[in-house]
This record gives sequence, structure tokens and C-alpha cells, in this order.
Amino acid sequence: MQQETDKMQLFYEYYKQWIEVYKKGAIRDATMAKYLMTQKWVEKLAPELKVCELTRTAYQKLLNDYAKDHERQTTLDFHHQLKGAILDAVDELSLIHISEPTRRTPISYAVFCLKKKKTKTNRTE
Repeated sequence: MQQETDKMQLFYEYYKQWIEVYKKGAIRDATMAKYLMTQKWVEKLAPELKVCELTRTAYQKLLNDYAKDHERQTTLDFHHQLKGAILDAVDELSLIHISEPTRRTPISYAVFCLKKKKTKTNRTE
């Protein structure tokens, strides 16, 4: 990515820049909207998190905070969208000092109470 990326950059800013460089024009509009929504959530949940502070613990906390209000598949999508950017940050300029903060991160999720559909029963009397 661009050389102006540095270790003190806020993670949500890095992620936004990563989307522009690697995803813009390469994915469908609907998919881009999901990446941009992920960026907004990262900014909301971890506004002060710097790239150099991204550890397994910080990443797990971010996932757990997101998972409080989201179901399993949505949380998995969030994780996968972030993981690509984080792996690139690990490769780029040694921005992150640990090998891979997304490694072995358990995915929790919110369980919403859904009403069961009523089934029709045929009565023969």
C-alpha cells in the first residue's frame, strides 16, 4: 500500500484506506457497502485503536463488542472483512509486531429470540 501508512495511524483509517486501494472497483457495489459498514463499526467500537496496538486481545475485544448486537453469520462476515486488511498490515512495513492477530479468534454472537412459525394442521373430522 502507500508509504504514508504508519504504525501510529488509527486502525479504522488504515482500514478505510485499504478498502480504497484493494477493494474499490474490484468488488460489487453491494459488497463494497458491507466493507464500508464494517469500517463504520470499527470507527464506532474502537475509535482510538492504532494499527500498532492491534494485538490478538484488542482484536478479540473488537469482535466481542461487535458480536453483542449481531448474529453469528454477520459477525463472521465482519471478521473476514477485517482479516484481509490485518493480514496486509502484518506484511506491510511490519506495521503490526505480532505474527497474526486474527489467528485463533473465537467468534461469539448475539442470539436473538425468533418466533416459531405456526404450522397449519389439517383436521379431518
